[in-house]
Amino acid sequence: MIDLYTAATPNGWKASITLEELGLPYELHAIDLSSGAQKEPWFTAINPNGRIPAIVDRGNGDFAVFESGAIMLYLADKVGRLIPSDPKGRSRVIQWLMFQMGGLGPMMGQANVFNRYFPERLPAAIDRYLRESRRLLEVLDRHLAAHEYLAGDYSIADIANWSWAHTHEWTGVDISGLDHLTRWMDQIAARPAVERGRAIPPREEDNDEARVEKARGMLV
Repeated sequence: MIDLYTAATPNGWKASITLEELGLPYELHAIDLSSGAQKEPWFTAINPNGRIPAIVDRGNGDFAVFESGAIMLYLADKVGRLIPSDPKGRSRVIQWLMFQMGGLGPMMGQANVFNRYFPERLPAAIDRYLRESRRLLEVLDRHLAAHEYLAGDYSIADIANWSWAHTHEWTGVDISGLDHLTRWMDQIAARPAVERGRAIPPREEDNDEARVEKARGMLV
Protein backbone atom coordinates (compact mmCIF):
# COMPACT_ATOMS: atom_id res chain seq x y z
CA MET A 1 0.00 0.00 0.00
CA ILE A 2 1.16 3.49 -0.83
CA ASP A 3 0.24 6.62 1.10
CA LEU A 4 -0.35 9.54 -1.26
CA TYR A 5 -0.14 13.06 0.15
CA THR A 6 -1.49 15.48 -2.42
CA ALA A 7 -3.78 18.33 -3.41
CA ALA A 8 -5.68 19.30 -6.56
CA THR A 9 -2.81 20.90 -8.48
CA PRO A 10 -1.00 19.97 -11.71
CA ASN A 11 1.92 18.49 -9.78
CA GLY A 12 -0.48 16.61 -7.55
CA TRP A 13 -2.33 15.15 -10.53
CA LYS A 14 0.92 13.79 -11.91
CA ALA A 15 1.18 11.43 -8.94
CA SER A 16 -2.48 10.43 -8.69
CA ILE A 17 -2.81 9.79 -12.44
CA THR A 18 0.35 7.66 -12.41
CA LEU A 19 -0.98 5.60 -9.52
CA GLU A 20 -4.30 5.12 -11.31
CA GLU A 21 -2.63 4.17 -14.59
CA LEU A 22 -0.44 1.60 -12.85
CA GLY A 23 -3.29 0.19 -10.80
CA LEU A 24 -1.36 0.44 -7.56
CA PRO A 25 -3.33 0.41 -4.30
CA TYR A 26 -2.98 3.65 -2.38
CA GLU A 27 -4.51 5.60 0.45
CA LEU A 28 -5.28 9.25 -0.19
CA HIS A 29 -4.26 11.91 2.30
CA ALA A 30 -5.60 15.23 1.01
CA ILE A 31 -3.45 18.15 2.15
CA ASP A 32 -5.07 21.53 2.78
CA LEU A 33 -2.28 23.74 1.48
CA SER A 34 -3.95 26.96 2.59
CA SER A 35 -3.71 25.76 6.21
CA GLY A 36 0.06 25.30 5.94
CA ALA A 37 -0.17 21.58 6.74
CA GLN A 38 2.61 20.89 4.24
CA LYS A 39 5.02 22.87 6.43
CA GLU A 40 4.29 20.97 9.62
CA PRO A 41 7.06 18.75 11.04
CA TRP A 42 5.19 15.51 10.38
CA PHE A 43 5.03 16.36 6.66
CA THR A 44 8.53 17.77 6.27
CA ALA A 45 9.75 14.46 7.70
CA ILE A 46 8.36 12.98 4.47
CA ASN A 47 9.26 15.87 2.16
CA PRO A 48 11.90 18.26 3.52
CA ASN A 49 10.83 20.81 0.89
CA GLY A 50 7.34 21.05 2.35
CA ARG A 51 5.40 20.67 -0.89
CA ILE A 52 3.02 18.19 -2.41
CA PRO A 53 2.91 15.56 -3.73
CA ALA A 54 4.75 13.01 -1.66
CA ILE A 55 4.33 9.29 -1.17
CA VAL A 56 5.29 6.68 1.39
CA ASP A 57 5.61 3.13 0.10
CA ARG A 58 4.60 1.02 3.07
CA GLY A 59 5.46 -2.14 1.17
CA ASN A 60 9.06 -1.02 0.79
CA GLY A 61 10.01 -0.25 4.38
CA ASP A 62 7.98 2.99 4.57
CA PHE A 63 10.14 4.47 1.85
CA ALA A 64 9.31 8.15 1.27
CA VAL A 65 9.59 9.83 -2.13
CA PHE A 66 9.12 13.54 -2.82
CA GLU A 67 9.22 15.68 -5.98
CA SER A 68 6.53 14.79 -8.50
CA GLY A 69 8.91 13.66 -11.25
CA ALA A 70 10.84 11.45 -8.85
CA ILE A 71 7.57 9.93 -7.65
CA MET A 72 6.56 9.12 -11.21
CA LEU A 73 9.90 7.50 -11.97
CA TYR A 74 9.80 5.48 -8.76
CA LEU A 75 6.29 4.19 -9.42
CA ALA A 76 6.95 3.39 -13.08
CA ASP A 77 10.12 1.49 -12.18
CA LYS A 78 8.31 -0.31 -9.37
CA VAL A 79 5.72 -1.75 -11.74
CA GLY A 80 7.81 -1.86 -14.92
CA ARG A 81 5.32 0.17 -16.95
CA LEU A 82 4.98 3.69 -18.39
CA ILE A 83 8.74 3.85 -19.04
CA PRO A 84 10.86 1.64 -21.29
CA SER A 85 13.65 -0.49 -19.88
CA ASP A 86 16.11 0.06 -22.75
CA PRO A 87 18.54 2.96 -22.23
CA LYS A 88 17.49 4.98 -25.29
CA GLY A 89 13.77 4.59 -24.72
CA ARG A 90 14.16 5.38 -21.04
CA SER A 91 16.21 8.46 -21.85
CA ARG A 92 13.57 9.78 -24.25
CA VAL A 93 10.92 9.57 -21.55
CA ILE A 94 13.15 11.23 -18.97
CA GLN A 95 14.07 14.02 -21.39
CA TRP A 96 10.42 14.99 -21.84
CA LEU A 97 9.78 14.57 -18.13
CA MET A 98 12.62 17.01 -17.42
CA PHE A 99 11.20 19.34 -20.08
CA GLN A 100 8.07 19.61 -17.96
CA MET A 101 9.87 19.76 -14.63
CA GLY A 102 12.35 22.43 -15.68
CA GLY A 103 10.30 24.36 -18.22
CA LEU A 104 6.58 23.97 -18.74
CA GLY A 105 5.61 23.62 -15.07
CA PRO A 106 7.69 26.52 -13.72
CA MET A 107 6.72 28.86 -16.55
CA MET A 108 3.00 28.13 -16.37
CA GLY A 109 3.19 28.32 -12.59
CA GLN A 110 4.74 31.78 -12.72
CA ALA A 111 2.18 32.85 -15.33
CA ASN A 112 -0.59 31.75 -12.94
CA VAL A 113 0.86 33.80 -10.11
CA PHE A 114 1.52 37.02 -12.01
CA ASN A 115 -1.57 36.85 -14.23
CA ARG A 116 -4.04 36.05 -11.47
CA TYR A 117 -2.90 36.55 -7.90
CA PHE A 118 0.12 38.79 -7.57
CA PRO A 119 -1.05 41.88 -5.65
CA GLU A 120 0.38 44.24 -8.28
CA ARG A 121 -0.20 43.98 -12.02
CA LEU A 122 3.20 43.71 -13.70
CA PRO A 123 2.58 43.62 -17.45
CA ALA A 124 6.20 42.82 -18.31
CA ALA A 125 6.23 39.79 -16.00
CA ILE A 126 2.82 38.60 -17.19
CA ASP A 127 3.82 38.92 -20.84
CA ARG A 128 7.16 37.18 -20.24
CA TYR A 129 5.64 34.10 -18.59
CA LEU A 130 2.67 33.82 -20.94
CA ARG A 131 4.95 34.06 -23.98
CA GLU A 132 7.35 31.48 -22.60
CA SER A 133 4.48 29.14 -21.72
CA ARG A 134 3.14 29.49 -25.25
CA ARG A 135 6.61 28.83 -26.69
CA LEU A 136 6.95 25.62 -24.68
CA LEU A 137 3.51 24.46 -25.78
CA GLU A 138 4.59 25.13 -29.36
CA VAL A 139 7.59 22.85 -28.77
CA LEU A 140 5.19 20.10 -27.74
CA ASP A 141 2.96 20.79 -30.74
CA ARG A 142 5.82 20.53 -33.23
CA HIS A 143 7.02 17.26 -31.72
CA LEU A 144 3.52 15.81 -31.61
CA ALA A 145 3.04 16.57 -35.30
CA ALA A 146 5.15 13.47 -36.00
CA HIS A 147 4.50 11.44 -32.84
CA GLU A 148 1.34 10.08 -31.25
CA TYR A 149 2.90 10.44 -27.80
CA LEU A 150 5.95 12.31 -26.57
CA ALA A 151 8.39 9.41 -26.23
CA GLY A 152 7.22 6.36 -28.12
CA ASP A 153 4.39 4.66 -26.26
CA TYR A 154 2.22 6.46 -23.72
CA SER A 155 4.39 7.14 -20.68
CA ILE A 156 4.93 9.23 -17.57
CA ALA A 157 6.27 11.93 -19.91
CA ASP A 158 2.79 12.35 -21.35
CA ILE A 159 1.16 12.35 -17.91
CA ALA A 160 3.56 14.99 -16.59
CA ASN A 161 3.22 17.38 -19.51
CA TRP A 162 -0.54 16.88 -19.87
CA SER A 163 -1.10 17.68 -16.20
CA TRP A 164 0.18 21.20 -16.87
CA ALA A 165 -0.66 21.72 -20.56
CA HIS A 166 -4.37 21.03 -20.19
CA THR A 167 -4.65 23.94 -17.71
CA HIS A 168 -3.64 26.47 -20.40
CA GLU A 169 -7.01 28.22 -20.37
CA TRP A 170 -6.79 28.89 -16.63
CA THR A 171 -3.25 30.18 -17.06
CA GLY A 172 -4.34 32.46 -19.90
CA VAL A 173 -2.26 30.88 -22.67
CA ASP A 174 -3.87 30.93 -26.12
CA ILE A 175 -3.29 27.62 -27.92
CA SER A 176 -5.02 28.52 -31.19
CA GLY A 177 -3.28 26.85 -34.11
CA LEU A 178 -1.69 24.15 -31.94
CA ASP A 179 -3.77 21.36 -33.44
CA HIS A 180 -1.38 18.52 -32.65
CA LEU A 181 -1.18 19.58 -29.02
CA THR A 182 -4.98 19.72 -28.86
CA ARG A 183 -5.30 16.24 -30.38
CA TRP A 184 -2.85 14.85 -27.84
CA MET A 185 -4.50 16.57 -24.87
CA ASP A 186 -7.93 15.27 -25.88
CA GLN A 187 -6.58 11.78 -26.41
CA ILE A 188 -5.02 11.66 -22.94
CA ALA A 189 -8.00 13.30 -21.23
CA ALA A 190 -10.23 10.50 -22.53
CA ARG A 191 -8.25 7.80 -20.69
CA PRO A 192 -10.30 6.44 -17.75
CA ALA A 193 -7.27 6.39 -15.41
CA VAL A 194 -6.54 10.02 -16.25
CA GLU A 195 -10.13 10.98 -15.49
CA ARG A 196 -9.91 9.21 -12.14
CA GLY A 197 -6.52 10.64 -11.23
CA ARG A 198 -7.56 14.16 -12.26
CA ALA A 199 -10.45 13.97 -9.79
CA ILE A 200 -8.16 13.11 -6.83
CA PRO A 201 -8.53 14.74 -4.42
CA PRO A 202 -11.91 16.32 -5.14
CA ARG A 203 -11.28 19.82 -6.43
CA GLU A 204 -12.55 22.77 -4.44
CA GLU A 205 -13.21 26.20 -5.90
CA ASP A 206 -10.16 27.75 -4.28
CA ASN A 207 -7.80 24.83 -4.74
CA ASP A 208 -5.94 25.73 -7.92
CA GLU A 209 -2.19 25.98 -8.16
CA ALA A 210 -2.04 29.77 -8.32
CA ARG A 211 -4.42 30.38 -5.42
CA VAL A 212 -2.53 27.85 -3.33
CA GLU A 213 0.75 29.64 -3.96
CA LYS A 214 -0.83 32.97 -3.13
CA ALA A 215 -2.12 31.59 0.16
CA ARG A 216 1.36 30.36 0.99
CA GLY A 217 2.89 33.72 0.11
CA MET A 218 5.21 32.14 -2.44
CA LEU A 219 5.90 32.12 -6.13
CA VAL A 220 6.14 28.76 -7.84
